[in-house]
Amino acid sequence: MKKFLAIVLCLLMVAALAACKTTEQPKTEEPQQPAEQPEQGETAGSETTEGLDIKVGFICLHDENSTYDLNFINAAKAACATLGIPEGNYIIKTNIPEGKECYETAADMADSGCKIVFADSFGHEDFMIQAAKEFPDVQFCHATGTKAHTENLPNYHNAFAAIYEGRYLAGIAAGMKLKEMLDEGKITKDQLKIGYVGAFTYAEVVSGYTSFFLGVRSIVPEVTMDVIFTGSWYDEKAEKESAIKLMDGGCVLISQHADSMGAPSACESRGVPNVSYNGSTVSVGPNTYIVSSRINWEPYYEYAIKAAAAGEAIPADWTGTIETGSVELFELNNAVAAKDTQAAIDAAMAALKAGTLHVFSTDAFTVGGAALDSYLADVDTDPAYTPDTEVIKDGYFHESEFRSAPYFDLRIDGITLLNESY
Repeated sequence: MKKFLAIVLCLLMVAALAACKTTEQPKTEEPQQPAEQPEQGETAGSETTEGLDIKVGFICLHDENSTYDLNFINAAKAACATLGIPEGNYIIKTNIPEGKECYETAADMADSGCKIVFADSFGHEDFMIQAAKEFPDVQFCHATGTKAHTENLPNYHNAFAAIYEGRYLAGIAAGMKLKEMLDEGKITKDQLKIGYVGAFTYAEVVSGYTSFFLGVRSIVPEVTMDVIFTGSWYDEKAEKESAIKLMDGGCVLISQHADSMGAPSACESRGVPNVSYNGSTVSVGPNTYIVSSRINWEPYYEYAIKAAAAGEAIPADWTGTIETGSVELFELNNAVAAKDTQAAIDAAMAALKAGTLHVFSTDAFTVGGAALDSYLADVDTDPAYTPDTEVIKDGYFHESEFRSAPYFDLRIDGITLLNESY
C-alpha cells in the first residue's frame, strides 16, 4: 500500500512540474523584420510607385530593323514600364511615312483616347502640327523638329538632346584607334583619312559629323574626313555602297549617321574600324566595331508623359544632356578599341560636364582658313532659311540652346563633302 501511495505521489509531482513549464514564455531571438517588398506597379529598385492612368501613342518612321527607330521603341517600352503604364495603354506604330499617314496615325491615336502622342522623324513635323491643331486637348511631342518655338501651340513640342557631345566622345574613341594604327605602323601619316556615311545634308547631320570629326582631331590633329550622303535615313544597300566607296577612296575608319547595318557590315568585310550610331553593331562587326553614341529618349518620355498626366505644361523645346541621362555611349568593344580609350573618354566627359570643354569651341576649327567670332544661324526656320540668331559667344558655337534641334551647319576645314542631298 505504501509503495502504491509513493508511486501516486511521484506521478502527481511530475504533472505539477509539467503544468508549470507550459506557463513559461520560451526565450527566443528578436524576430527579423521581413524584407521590404515593392508596392504594386513598382519593381525592386524602381522609383515608380503607382501606375499612371494615361494612354500614350508612339509613331516611328521605320521598325526594329532600323537602329534609329529601335532606339525609340526600346525607350518607349522602358518609359512605360517605369511609369507603370500597362501594354494595353500604349500604342507603338511603326513604318509610318513622313506624309499624311503620320497625321492620320496621330489623329487615330487621339481618337482612341491617347492624351500624348510622340513621333520620331524629322519629316513627321508638319503632320504632327496638323494633328495638334485639330486636337487641342492632346499633347503632341516631336523628336528632332524645329518649329514648336515659332508655332506657339500650347500642345505641340519639340525635343532633342546634346548628342553632339556624345558624337564628340565617340570621335575620341575613333581618334585613339587611329593613333594606335599609326603608332603600330598599320597606316602612315598620309593615310590619316576617315569616312562618314550621312543621310541628308541637314544641320542635324552636319552637326553630328562635325562633332565626331572634332573628337577625332582632338587626338589626331592631322586627320581629314570625306562624307557621302545617301538621301535616305534607312537604305542598307546605299549605306553599304557608300561605306565601300569611302574605303576605296582611302578612308581607314568609317562612322555614320544612317540607320541600317549596311556600313558596319561593309567595314567588317574589309577589316576597317567602325563607329556606329544609336546602337551597338558588334553583332555584325565583332572585329571592327569600336563604340556607338545614342540619344536615350527614356528621360524625355517619362518627363513628358508625367506632365501630360498631371495636366502640367511641357516646354516648346526640351534638350536632354549627359546630366539628364539623355546622351550616352554604349560599352566599348575592348577587343577593337585602343588601349586607354575609356580613360580618354572619361576625362573628356568630365570636362564637358564641368563646362571647361566645348565641342564647337572656335579655336578648334576654321572655315575657309579663318576662325569665326560671329555667326548668324537659321534658328527660327522659314522657307528661305534666313539666318536670324547670333550663336557664337564666349568663344564657342552654342548648339541646341536656342532651340532643341541642331542648327550647326558650318562647313569647316578638313571635311570634304563628296555629294549633297536635301
